Amino acid sequence: MSRPSRLQRQILSLYRELLRAGRGKPGAEARVRDEFRQHASLPRSDVLRIEYLYRRGRRQLQLLRSGHATAMGAFVRPRGQTEEPGRSGTPPDHGDSPRDPHDDMGTPETRPDGR
Repeated sequence: MSRPSRLQRQILSLYRELLRAGRGKPGAEARVRDEFRQHASLPRSDVLRIEYLYRRGRRQLQLLRSGHATAMGAFVRPRGQTEEPGRSGTPPDHGDSPRDPHDDMGTPETRPDGR
């Protein structure tokens, strides 16, 4: 078996750090495992997507470590899911959320602050 690449080592390190940071926070460990399993089948050649997910994971780790996070839910809703159990049917606010570079959404939307 070949030696893991630098990016692979960084991702494994991020996984361990997220699991450690999520200890004692309801739903955190399960959510981390689910997210990583969901994206485990990405082809190694899809480097842009992998790097995007890695950066997103680093931001989530910062949030978990900040002390403001008491539980962990879905950071991003899975595609096709419009409602979470126990929540109203209001659409998600995408104003400040990171955009997926692989979404075919056409031209970027202008945010309310004009950026």
